Amino acid sequence: MKKLLLIYFLIAGIIAAQPKILIYMDLTQTDHLKAYGITFNALVEGGKADWLLNYRGGSFMLDYSDQLAIKCRIKGVAFETLSQQQAAAIYAEVQSEENNMDVARLEKAPKIAVFVPPGFQPWDDAVTLALQYAEVKYDKIWIEEILRGDLKKYDWLHLHHEDFTGQFGKFYAAFSNAQWYIEQQTLLENEAKKLGFKKVSEMEKGVVISIKDFVANGGFLFAMCSATDSYDIALSALDVDIVDRMYDGDPPDPNAQKKINYDNTFAFHDFKLEMNPLIYEYSDIDINPLEIGAESNDYFTLFDFSAKYDPVPTMLTQDHVNVIHGFMGQTTMFRKKLIKNSVFILGERAGSDQVKYIHGNYGRGTFTFYGGHDPEDYQHAVGDPPTELSLFKNSPGYRLILNNILFPAAKKKEQKT
Repeated sequence: MKKLLLIYFLIAGIIAAQPKILIYMDLTQTDHLKAYGITFNALVEGGKADWLLNYRGGSFMLDYSDQLAIKCRIKGVAFETLSQQQAAAIYAEVQSEENNMDVARLEKAPKIAVFVPPGFQPWDDAVTLALQYAEVKYDKIWIEEILRGDLKKYDWLHLHHEDFTGQFGKFYAAFSNAQWYIEQQTLLENEAKKLGFKKVSEMEKGVVISIKDFVANGGFLFAMCSATDSYDIALSALDVDIVDRMYDGDPPDPNAQKKINYDNTFAFHDFKLEMNPLIYEYSDIDINPLEIGAESNDYFTLFDFSAKYDPVPTMLTQDHVNVIHGFMGQTTMFRKKLIKNSVFILGERAGSDQVKYIHGNYGRGTFTFYGGHDPEDYQHAVGDPPTELSLFKNSPGYRLILNNILFPAAKKKEQKT
C-alpha cells in the first residue's frame, strides 16, 4: 500500500511539474488565426487547454509536448515554453481578484457544421475561409440534412449569407437575368419540390424551426451577413406570407406587418418589414451604407466585460485590439433600438445606433450574430476574388469568428451568463 501511495505522489509530482506552452495572443503573435487551429486540434486529439481571458490578448496555455512545439513552429505560431513555476505565476495573476482576467478550461472540441448549398465555393464565406486557414475540420450540410434531423450530430452551426425568408436574397431587381441568380432560384425550387413543399418560403420555415430546436436543445449558432436578420424575420413570419409573386408565384399578405410575431425571434423586435420586392433590404434592422458614411471612419468597438462574472461574452470578444475596422455585407450592422434587452451587445460603433456583434441565449443553447460579409474585404461584391488569409493572419475581425468555435469547448461551469 505504501508503495502504491509513493507511486501515486511521484506521478502527481511529475504532472504538476510538467512545463507549459503559452500561445500568446497580443500584438506580438505572428499568426493569430493559426493559433486557434493549434488549440482546437489539441482538443480534438484529447488534450486540454486553458484560455487566459484578457491576458495578453486572450492567450492559450497548453501542456508542453515536443509534437505541439513542432506544430507551432511549422504553422508559424509564436509561443513561449514555461516552467511549472512560471506558469503558476501567470495563473495566479490571471485569477487574482484585482485583475479583470480569468481562466476558461477548454475540454472538448465542438463538432462543426456549416450550412452551404451544393457547389458552394468556400471563398464566398468568411467563416469557411477562417476554418480552412486555421485547419479546423467542419462538415457541410444543407436543407435536406437539417430537415431530416442531422443537426443532432453537431454542437456548432454556422450560417452566412442565406435568405431564410425565401426571397432569394432580394436580388431580383439587380440580378434577375444573371445566370447565377437563375441557377440559385432553380436549385432552391427543385429542393423544395423534392422535399414536398409548394414554395421555397415554406421550406425555409421548416429549416428555421429545425435550427431553433437545435439551439433550444443546447446547440451553438453563429450567423453572419444576411443569415442574421433574415433568420429572425423568418421566425417572426411563420404564420404569414411576406413573399411577393416574383419569388413564390403569389402576392404577400397585405396585412403581413400586423401579423409579425416578435415573440418568436432570437434577437430582434419591433422591426418593420421592407415589403417592396425590388428593394434590396429585408427590414429596417440593417444599417444602410448612407448611415455608415465613409470607409475611413467605419470602426466598431468591442465591449469590455467582467471575465469572472461574464465569461462567455468575454471569450467572444477576446482580441489584440478593441477597435476594429468595419466591413459591409448584405446585412452590415443592426439597429440598436430593435435589439431585445436580453441580448448582449458585444461590439458597436461608438456614439451611434449601429451594432456589429451580438450574443444571446435561447433554451439550453446560444446564438451569436456578426454583421457584414468579410472582415478583410470591405465591400464584397458578387464575383470578387477570394480573400487570401495568409495576407491577413493577424486580422482582429477574423479573430472574432474563431472565438466562436472555441467558446463551446469551455467547461460548462465557466458559462455563467
